Amino acid sequence: MTDGPVIAITADSEAEAEPYADAVRRHGGVPRLVLPGGVPSLEEARELGGMLVSGGADIHPARYGEGPLPGEDAEYFPERDEVELPLLAAALVLDMPVLGICRGMQALNVAMGGGLVRDLPGHSASEVDGEEAAAYHHIYIAPGSKMAAIVGSGGFVRVNSLHHQGVIEAKKSPRLLASAYSVEDGVIEALESPDHDWVIGVQFHPERRTEVPPQFDRLFWGLVDRSRRRS
Repeated sequence: MTDGPVIAITADSEAEAEPYADAVRRHGGVPRLVLPGGVPSLEEARELGGMLVSGGADIHPARYGEGPLPGEDAEYFPERDEVELPLLAAALVLDMPVLGICRGMQALNVAMGGGLVRDLPGHSASEVDGEEAAAYHHIYIAPGSKMAAIVGSGGFVRVNSLHHQGVIEAKKSPRLLASAYSVEDGVIEALESPDHDWVIGVQFHPERRTEVPPQFDRLFWGLVDRSRRRS
């Protein structure tokens, strides 16, 4: 048995959730998977310590007031949207600690009234020998932001990139602050809520530990620590 805080992890599947669940376990949390079709009740949500919204399929554009584009090659997973976005909205109302990663950062922006850019050249993964290979670029983390405080410093750092949708300033929720940007094109790489205790989204993938600097492990530590205090 463990007395660590329970962290809800939303994902496309159990297999895709595992790297995030492993990161939560390493820092003393107890992962609880929330997969499509498995919406917890409000009473169950109140018992959670925190929430991690993982990467995955694209959010359906209807969720931010748009429709599919002619000839668009996108993989939507509306069943996940139906589970994840209401649970995320409940977590925000309850001021639950939230960490959004890749799609998770995008979901945070959508849940708080923002939109998405549907295709961003140069940010997508490629395939090498049948395996998904990340792209890489440099980002700038704003000194003085919550993000900088969590990872230990602001400034320039190289991260991985495995997305083709994302958030730019014109699509950002007015309720969120951008705390990191891509140096190359200004795409937002981290978001945080000034109105919540600990709500952070990052566009890169810190769970892929060999692809990012080690200080980004502090994101998972911070999520579990804040969730423990709340519990």
